[in-house]
This record gives sequence, structure tokens and C-alpha cells, in this order.
Amino acid sequence: MTLALAWSRLVLAGPLQTWGTSPPEPSPSPLSQPSPVETSPPPPPPEPLPKEGAPPAEATAAQSPSEPAPASSSSSSVQSLPDAQSAARAPGNVGLRYTLEGIEIRGNTTTLARVVLRYVPFHAGDVLDVDDKELSLTRFRLLGTGFFRDVELSLRRGTKRGYVVLVITVAERNTIVVNDVWLGLSADAEPNGKARPLTAYGGLDVSELNLAGTGVSLGGAMAIANGQLALRMRVSDPKFLGTSWTTEAQLSYNNAKDFFGNRDVLVDDPTQSISQDFAVVSYRRFGGLIGAGHELGGVATHVFFDYRLEKIDATLPLAASHRRGLDIEPIDFYLIPGSTVLSTVSAAIVHDTRDEPFLPTRGWHVLGLAEVSLSPLGSDYPYAKLVVRGSRWIPLPWNHVLRIEGVFGSIFGQAPLFEKFYVGDYTDLLPHRALDLAFDRRAAPNFFGTTISEVRYGDYAARINAEYRIPMYRGTKSIYGVDFFGSVGLFGVANPRDLTNPASGYSGLARLPIDLTFNLGLRADTAVGGFAIGIANLIGFIPIRSEGP
Repeated sequence: MTLALAWSRLVLAGPLQTWGTSPPEPSPSPLSQPSPVETSPPPPPPEPLPKEGAPPAEATAAQSPSEPAPASSSSSSVQSLPDAQSAARAPGNVGLRYTLEGIEIRGNTTTLARVVLRYVPFHAGDVLDVDDKELSLTRFRLLGTGFFRDVELSLRRGTKRGYVVLVITVAERNTIVVNDVWLGLSADAEPNGKARPLTAYGGLDVSELNLAGTGVSLGGAMAIANGQLALRMRVSDPKFLGTSWTTEAQLSYNNAKDFFGNRDVLVDDPTQSISQDFAVVSYRRFGGLIGAGHELGGVATHVFFDYRLEKIDATLPLAASHRRGLDIEPIDFYLIPGSTVLSTVSAAIVHDTRDEPFLPTRGWHVLGLAEVSLSPLGSDYPYAKLVVRGSRWIPLPWNHVLRIEGVFGSIFGQAPLFEKFYVGDYTDLLPHRALDLAFDRRAAPNFFGTTISEVRYGDYAARINAEYRIPMYRGTKSIYGVDFFGSVGLFGVANPRDLTNPASGYSGLARLPIDLTFNLGLRADTAVGGFAIGIANLIGFIPIRSEGP
């Protein structure tokens, strides 16, 4: 499904069309026209334009053909066209069509004009249809860069008959942004496996999205918890060497641990002489990623290709067992002890028609990911991974917003534990992973009394979620918007045997590892990025879960 785009028509003696702060709706009223760039002397007022359905006509020139196009400010760019072509209405096409004389950028005090033009699919000499949906998608595309908090597209008459100039007016935002903040409480375990009741974790992901106005992004991230550390450094260029390709490079380091075991855990570890509540795995990862992306059939759809190479050093217990259901079974740590190599190639398709990057009110965001790790690529972990995620934002008549989200993922083969689906990533009541670090040792909350309490990592995952958002504040300075939100959904995480051979002691629908998730909180769009504060993490500490049969 695609975002519905509604456009206005030209009216007699009215201004040319404007694509403003929100997708326009059909209306018989004239739309506002941005003020022309100051020139001396100013151009005369525009001549009347034909009504909808009138015979094809030419737009009267605002200046004589011998005069140059109006000069723009130092931050503007105008592409000139030497020859003229009359405006025409194509047979069977209800939209008015004009020749594009040039593109003018206004309001860009930091971002270079050529960077803005990278995201505009129109060029001088093109025949421009005022009903072309690419005009609206261009606005969404510019907003999606994160460089601007508002973008407005409008048309003004050019220097000759049948010519128009596309005026792009931008309002820049702070491009040093906080992409994510992780801060919360978790319950983990000591290196000897003894449970710890409460620990803190935190992290920060920061980027300069528009380095020196060039459009190049430079970012870094760090996450830290008790005995765990993750670091990331990345750089990306949306128009590499002036081409239409996006490129990215990333370095990563993880010093991590994880916690295994449901109940009655027994560990064969010569370094430990006391009983353990959990089997603890320690591992280090170091590596990097290079990738490239390109548009696919339009400004709203992109395809990305990545290659990743990492070295993994894992320290595992010699053996460990726990109780799964009513049975005692060995624990699979999903890692190979010692030094190993992970080498993967992946492809992703992203379709994004959101009207805003942080507090969208309409549109779609759809992601499809396929990743393969094979021995011919030098990998010690042969597996394939597929993920599909889709979200739709629906504006409601009373200015509230409804979001529907669905996620499905599947793994085939022997993926390492940090690539498997983690239960905390699908329930809001546990801390989700940050930079692949799992902070919490607890099982998922178990409202339905199902086998979800027996699952930590899985090869299959699914979630369907609905979120209701109520606008509370809108501004133009450091805080652009604050919304209250509430969400509820169902999720499931499973391994193949959880479906074919469920844990003993469960019956009926309780044999399916599914459960409830929900959250309440605030979402804010600010000059330094978007933030979400929810209460689900704290609710997760309430002892409401079922630990098993």
C-alpha cells in the first residue's frame, strides 16, 4: 500500500501551487505563494492563470526574456535554461504542465545548495506536472535526511512564457543529533553465576548528520553495563563521489556477557567452586562493515547491500544444564568456544513515505532484510536470516495518530547468539538490546502462562503492535513536539523445537511461546533528536511472571 497524496489545482488569478508543511488536500481555495526573492526592480504581478478544465494556455512572463532570472541569496542555487517551451496540458492528463526553468533553494544557511539538490529528481528543462506525486515525495525525502525541520515546495513564474521555477524553502535543524539514549535498570548476574537483584545500564548514540554542510554523516555510539561495553564508529556519504550511491563504513567492538538457564542450573566450570544461578558466557567481538545503497524505482524506496567481517573470542562453560519444563536438558550457548570468524553479506529494501522522521502522522515504513553467512565467505557460522517489518501511521479526524506495526523474522542454520532473536527486543517489559548487549537475565513476563518463560533466544520471532498517540505540544524552537502514547501488542519468540516439541508440563495454547506487551509514555521531537520515555521497563520488575510448570 502507498501513502495517498492529494493535490490542489490552480485557480483563476491565483498563485502557483505550493507543497507546504503538510500534504495538501484538494481545495478550491488558492494556496499561498512564498515571497519572491528580493530583486531590483521586483517582477510585476503574475498574470491570471487558466481555471481547471480551460483550454491550454501559456503563462505570461514575469520579466522580459532578455532579463536574467532573479538573483538569489548566497545560499541559493538557480539552474538556468536558455530556451523556452510553452506550458501544455498533455492529452488525457488533467494536470497543468510547465517547463522547469530552474530550481531555487532558500533558507539553507549551513547546508550547501548542491546537497539539497541531490535529493531533488527534477532538472532544468524537465516538463513539470503540478500533480506529479514526486513533488510531495521530494519533500518527504528532504525531511528524511534529518537536516531540516520543515520543507516547503512552491512554484513561481519564470522569465519566459511557459516557464516556472521550483522554489524549495527549508528550515534547518540542529544536525548534531542524539539518535538514541539507553538508560534503565536490569537484573543480571555475577561472573560466577550468582544472581544480582538490580543493576543500571546506559548508553548514547550521537551523529553529526551534515558535516560542514556536505551531507556526510559521522557518528559514534557507546553502551555500558556491569561488565559489558560496546563501541561503534561510523561514517556515511549519501552521494558518494557525486554519484547516486550511498556508502557507509563502520567499526565495532563488544566486550559482552550473557546469561543462560531457566531453573535448577548446573554448570561444569573448573574456575567456579560454588553453586550457580546462571551459566555465564563471556565473549569479545571486533570487526567492521562496508555498505552501499541506491534508490529503487523512486525517492521513497532504497536498496542497501552490506558486507560484514568480525572476529569473535568466546569463553564458555565446559557444560551446563537447566530445567526446561519438567525435563533437565543441556544448555546451548549458540557460540563456538575460542576464536572464530563471522562473515556475512546482506541486502535490505526500505520503503519510507513518512511525513516526519520522529513524530510521523501518516505514511508507511517497510523494511525487508536478507542476510547470509556461509563457509565460502570464511564464516564459522553458516546461517541465513530474513526479517520483514512494516509500520503504518494513520491520522485520525481529531488530530490523534494510530500506528499499526508488524514484525516477522526467521533464521535458518547456526547463527551466533547476538544474531538470534532476543525476547527482550519484542517485549517492552524487558530492556531491549543496545548495540547487541543483552543487559537482563530475566525471562519474559508471562501474563498468559505459556512457554515464553522457557525461551531467551529463538530462530523465529513475530510481533503485532498498535500505538495510539495524542499530541500535547508543538513548537518551533528547541522542542518541536511532545506526544503522549500508549501501545499494546502480542509477540512470540521460538526455536523450531518450541513448536514441534514444546516444553513438557504445558498443555493447550500454553504450549505456544506467545505473550502480551504494552507501554505508556511520552515521545518528543527536539533540536537534538527524538526521545521516548516509557514506564514498561519499571512495570517489568513487578513479580507477575510465571516461571514454569
